[in-house]
Amino acid sequence: MLFDKMSEECGVFGYHSATPDASIASLIFYGLFALQHRGQESCGIAVNRDRKLILSKKMGLVAHSFNAAELSGLNGRMGIGHVRYSTAGDSEIANAQPLCAEIGKSYTDFIALGHNGNLTNAAELKDELKNSGSTFHSTTDSEVILTLIARARENDLIGDLKSSLARLKGAFSLVILTSDCLIGVRDPYGVRPLVLGKQGQDWVLASETCALDIIKAEFVRELSPGEILIIDKNGLKSEFLPPVNVKKQCVFELIYFSRPDSYHFGTNVHIARERMGAALARQDNGLQADYVIAIPDSGVAASLGYGQESGITYERGFTRNHYIGRSFIHPFQDQREMVVKVKLNPVYPIVNKHDLVVIDDSLVRGTTCRQIVKILRDFGCGKVHLRFASPPIRHSCVYGIDTPHREKLLAANMDLEGIREFVGADSVKYLSLENLKSCLAQPDDFCYACFDGKYF
Repeated sequence: MLFDKMSEECGVFGYHSATPDASIASLIFYGLFALQHRGQESCGIAVNRDRKLILSKKMGLVAHSFNAAELSGLNGRMGIGHVRYSTAGDSEIANAQPLCAEIGKSYTDFIALGHNGNLTNAAELKDELKNSGSTFHSTTDSEVILTLIARARENDLIGDLKSSLARLKGAFSLVILTSDCLIGVRDPYGVRPLVLGKQGQDWVLASETCALDIIKAEFVRELSPGEILIIDKNGLKSEFLPPVNVKKQCVFELIYFSRPDSYHFGTNVHIARERMGAALARQDNGLQADYVIAIPDSGVAASLGYGQESGITYERGFTRNHYIGRSFIHPFQDQREMVVKVKLNPVYPIVNKHDLVVIDDSLVRGTTCRQIVKILRDFGCGKVHLRFASPPIRHSCVYGIDTPHREKLLAANMDLEGIREFVGADSVKYLSLENLKSCLAQPDDFCYACFDGKYF
């Protein structure tokens, strides 16, 4: 997936040390660095030092936002971090997370919260809270969660969390920091991932296992759907939200969003994508071409699977310049098109006079894909067979992925022949929904709403 397609969601990270005044800030920094692909707009770290909250939030990338001196001032027993791409709310510092509130309850003086997901009833809850006197300082739906917890009247941590979170609809994986504990929460459908790790006697929460790997923490398990995991000086304790008895894990975590080295929903992401590519090759049933190439980087694993299954040689058809910013941050189309040209350059001997199977994970708007086909034509390629390792995206996501409205989704407005003509390829095919499900160990546990429009 490249440039004009879906935007990432968010990444969360939490660390609880067995040592009262530990050097946890650098560990949170590296955890967020590993999750940077999930959001590039803003980042933040909140720590609990001697039961006092210390917070630092910045716009931009993790590596550009925190230096050694600042990190040394962010140490304590426990802390949380967040990287953000907005799916609800504007791109501004007020919406950067963690979000914090001084609440002065019997069990804590403050709440800090990092959220990955999207609430489908946020507007309704926000209006209700405003009418009862609450003031909001951001436009993100995550502040609704924070406000509900702050206003809860059960007067104990578990009661306040359960009564507040039970009112939420949609997707939410949370890391929460209080005066005495670190908390991880996963919504009852399990839409967004959240994993538990251990480093010696310390505990780690993260959106992906790659964030555990970077700090050499051991993967323990995924949080269960609906689980509220409390980590304090006494160890771990789990409570649960009312069950819904069905899972709706986001299939796009495996198709595109997560890093290939991460494990989600019991499987390695890279291996899952290879399976999708192999299934796509079987679906193609004997297509003739000289090479299989990927639109980097998200099409690479599927291209490897396609090449192995089809017997067509996989080659590196593009060289990618990793020092160019993401084109979706450029507001004008001509700027985005120039970024495509600068960021992707064909490898001439592979492209020139050769018929190509060109694979990406998915197609959303199609404008970048059309330009990529034109670049290949300019380099003298033969036929271009575009293949996508997921079904057509015909519906917008409401659970934390920033997809366009339906009128901008190519597959929602054109048939296959129309798409082929629009992008300028010789043929276009998608992985069928049935064949996608065949690549998953528990296909009934996933959400496919962006493909079939079946929201929950």
